Amino acid sequence: MESCYFPEAYTDKLSILDTEIAIKLVKDTFEKKLAENLTLTRVSAPLFVRPESGLNDDLNGVERPVGFDVPDAGCEVEIVHSLAKWKRQALKRYHFAPNTGLYTDMNAIRRDEELDNLHSVYVDQWDWEKIITPETRTVETLKQTVRQIVKAVKGTQNRLAETFPQIKSFLSTDITFLTTQELEDRYPDLTPREREDAVCREHKTVFLMQIGGLLKSGQKHDGRAPDYDDWALNGDLLIWYPLLNRAVELSSMGIRVDAAALQRQLAQAGCEQRKTLPFHQQLLSGELPLTMGGGIGQSRLCMVLLQKAHIGEVQASIWQDDMIKACEEKGITLL
Repeated sequence: MESCYFPEAYTDKLSILDTEIAIKLVKDTFEKKLAENLTLTRVSAPLFVRPESGLNDDLNGVERPVGFDVPDAGCEVEIVHSLAKWKRQALKRYHFAPNTGLYTDMNAIRRDEELDNLHSVYVDQWDWEKIITPETRTVETLKQTVRQIVKAVKGTQNRLAETFPQIKSFLSTDITFLTTQELEDRYPDLTPREREDAVCREHKTVFLMQIGGLLKSGQKHDGRAPDYDDWALNGDLLIWYPLLNRAVELSSMGIRVDAAALQRQLAQAGCEQRKTLPFHQQLLSGELPLTMGGGIGQSRLCMVLLQKAHIGEVQASIWQDDMIKACEEKGITLL
């Protein structure tokens, strides 16, 4: 509860029914624009995988997956944390061409999430992935993709404002690109979260690059699994959200590890035993294509575009009793 923020004199701009209509509008519009801008095709994806496949994403390395047994199949499975690795295999299996890719609806349960305005144990994302070439495995490719995603977000917000005039368009398409080291150099006395707030308060829309490795201070800006993003070619898309008076992450994305980056990052993370897993063996032997991809939070995007104060206003999940009571008192209607 201490991490939950309640805006002063909060007033919901939409009724519950209009909220549901607006959620559908946002999801349909953004999904179409994302697919068009990045040349993506929608595919079906798994809700759970076998742990021995090495396909599940371990996020920061401490989150516990939700698992259960499937007696008829004689195996244990885990609900996915994300589809970062699965998507790369799917691109090969479905024979996608360079500069094209896939997107899918990813649903997950993150049992160890700390609940607040932005975080829920239920996670819904558009997960996307596309094939790149050695020549396009560059920072500029990453930046150009970010511009296309922001363009899709802005177009969606404009469409929403046309249907619901009380929802004003506020996102900036002027993107500031900088690295986590540049951010630490700029704000050495602030925590990573405070740095993000400071830079987004000033620049509104920021793509923060190179997340996962150690900074000059000896600390990480944030954790990243060592076996999907290349820590030198990834980043988070952040915006300034006036209603909560803070930076909000809309997407985490990046160019994925090649064999060299995988070897290097597994060693840095002390996870070299993963080399024996099927996914990692395929990657190290050059069987998988070079790719880039990311996840874009569906509820997170709806919350921001509908200008809600709590993610529970756009998704049905589980919350602490005292949080439910406090939200009721502040005029925040949880679904």
